[in-house]
Amino acid sequence: MGLSGYHLVIILVIVLVIFGPGKLGGIGKSLGTAISEFKNAMSPEEKKDEEKPVDKLEDKKDA
Repeated sequence: MGLSGYHLVIILVIVLVIFGPGKLGGIGKSLGTAISEFKNAMSPEEKKDEEKPVDKLEDKKDA
């Protein structure tokens, strides 16, 4: 009862008719940007770990 290839083609044609080829590229770009921002927001620990050694080096230079 899943989507077959035939169903996906029909859905893509309908989306292309509704939005047109120009807007479809913009929608894809904004969707990609949203996904990458979501991934960055979900992994703030990695950024904090990368920033900590730099802070420690700066503290040693001041001492």
